[in-house]
Amino acid sequence: MNSYQPICILGIVAFFLWNCSSINKDKTIHPNVLFIAVDDLRPELGIYGNKIVKTPHMDLLAKRGSYFTNHYVQVPTCGASRYSLMTGLRPKKKIHISNSVFYKETAGQNERDRPESLVHHFKRNGYTTVGIGKLSHSVDGLVYGYNESPSEVKEMPHSWDRFVFNSGKWKTGWNAFFAYASGENRQSLKNQVKPYESAAVSDDGYPDGLILNSALEELKKLKEKQKPFFLGVGFFKPHLPFNAPKKYWDLYDRNKIPIASDPFVPEGVHPSSIGPMGEFYNYQLSDEKPSLERKISDDYARKLIHGYYASISYVDHLVGKLLNELKSLDLDQNTLIVLWGDHGWHLGNDLKWGKHSLFERSLKSTLIIKPPGNAFKPKKIKSIVETVDLYPTLLEYCSLTTPYPLDGQSLLPLIESESKRIEGMAFSYFKNGVSMRTPRYRMTKYYREEKPDVELFDHTLDPEENKNIADDNQEMVNELMPILNDATPAFYYGLKK
Repeated sequence: MNSYQPICILGIVAFFLWNCSSINKDKTIHPNVLFIAVDDLRPELGIYGNKIVKTPHMDLLAKRGSYFTNHYVQVPTCGASRYSLMTGLRPKKKIHISNSVFYKETAGQNERDRPESLVHHFKRNGYTTVGIGKLSHSVDGLVYGYNESPSEVKEMPHSWDRFVFNSGKWKTGWNAFFAYASGENRQSLKNQVKPYESAAVSDDGYPDGLILNSALEELKKLKEKQKPFFLGVGFFKPHLPFNAPKKYWDLYDRNKIPIASDPFVPEGVHPSSIGPMGEFYNYQLSDEKPSLERKISDDYARKLIHGYYASISYVDHLVGKLLNELKSLDLDQNTLIVLWGDHGWHLGNDLKWGKHSLFERSLKSTLIIKPPGNAFKPKKIKSIVETVDLYPTLLEYCSLTTPYPLDGQSLLPLIESESKRIEGMAFSYFKNGVSMRTPRYRMTKYYREEKPDVELFDHTLDPEENKNIADDNQEMVNELMPILNDATPAFYYGLKK
């Protein structure tokens, strides 16, 4: 062998290694993003410690990435929570805590220098953006009422290259959102429906199965494009009604499902803090009607929780199929995956069935972030984080500049290293109240006539928020109140006190 040959071989190997390094570096700069939104998903997964619920696919995603045990949303209602996600901002105006926020703030607006959403910013930076299902408020991205025909007005008109939704036999997005297996829906049946259904149908027998099918097709198209993409997939369940194929109900023995250990209004709390259950009351054939005066029977509570768990397992199976397709297309090594619940839900806790409160059950939700490949160690992150942190996190990971000052902080340092941020705080807003969560306390201030209008819960001693200790801990209230006041938008001060 002459001396030229090994030099030549080494040169080829060096060139190959340099090329691979360059390609990997480029992929790190602009990875794809798969963003999965799951409606009403409180942290009720196996990975979060629930030993009853069956969620193997979301659990596996969490075990391979980072999952956050103290993630809090800004607003405990769908549209407003998603608006904070899309803008990276806490509420500044009264409309920002309303489900109609997209209709008022982005729909029908001309394109401006400031992007209307996180997705819009990705699109401006060369990403192909595709949305499927419920990502803003309207499930097909269009502005119209539950009982109306779809309009042509888009909720986020400048964000998506394509927005896809197959309403199937239900014909419109909102009909599909409140779908029953027969093809009817809550509106068509004039609310004469139960808040649950177990039907012997395939995954495609309910709209979430159609959402998955669209997502699988779109992934194939995005693979062919060979361009970075932002794919948003918004599943409906476990939002009411708790409707899922029977095979997911059959995963559970109802007799083994525990009910809420705190089915009562917390001590020292005015009932108005719990709030009404108007959403649940839209299902007028409910076996029992819950109220703040008395809890429903244990049997019915188990049936409803059974439906909630079955709905979660249904979506978990669909998420598994989506992630398998991502891998089979060889996209998983260059795709950042985020799975996010838009808020929590009271499953009989505090006598409530629903969200729309400033208690832990409404405000804490699922958050899982899985970076591409195996660059970072999987970890359980206990730090207090907020939904507004997702905007700066995605920008930093994808090497995009920040278009305007954001309210959140990037979570990348927590994901990449062992750095601590448990001293953080989360701020949430709804109707006439503002709430702050610290590592130990939740404090809420209400702008109303009913007393008490300040609540303080010690999560070290009282994780279920069963006793308001504000009166007995005035020193702590005085310490926290200036911080809460600084995070309170001006419009709250105009509310009735």
